[in-house]
Amino acid sequence: MKLLQILFAVTFLFTVTSASAQQAAPNTPTAPRQWTYKTPKIDRAAVDKYLADPGKVVILDVRRPDELIRNGSFPAFLSIQLADLEKHIAYIPKDRAIIIVSNHAWRGGAAGDQLSAKGYNVVGAAGSLDYEEQGGAIARITPPPAQ
Repeated sequence: MKLLQILFAVTFLFTVTSASAQQAAPNTPTAPRQWTYKTPKIDRAAVDKYLADPGKVVILDVRRPDELIRNGSFPAFLSIQLADLEKHIAYIPKDRAIIIVSNHAWRGGAAGDQLSAKGYNVVGAAGSLDYEEQGGAIARITPPPAQ
């Protein structure tokens, strides 16, 4: 009986402590993620500088199609999802600067490191949502009508 009371007390204490921690979590500021990629994260000004000479740059968007439709992208881009990058790497030109795009550049940073290690000229990773928040114009994509 004594063992059962102890187990109940420990369980109760754990539940109360866990609930208190969960309640405190939303009010506790979280530390921003640290950029750990070798590929630099670039802002709107840097993207615009490269877009001013479109013959020398390729925008590689590594997001899923549903993200492209929901969030838009740049007026012209090469779309290869991050998971398929190795399979379609031959389609990516090596003679141009490459900006890799994702929603907030995190997948872009991962793809940039992967391509840079293979000799591609990756100049940075950009987030299309970040670009738009900074005043840049993003093209909206309309999917074709269902047949």
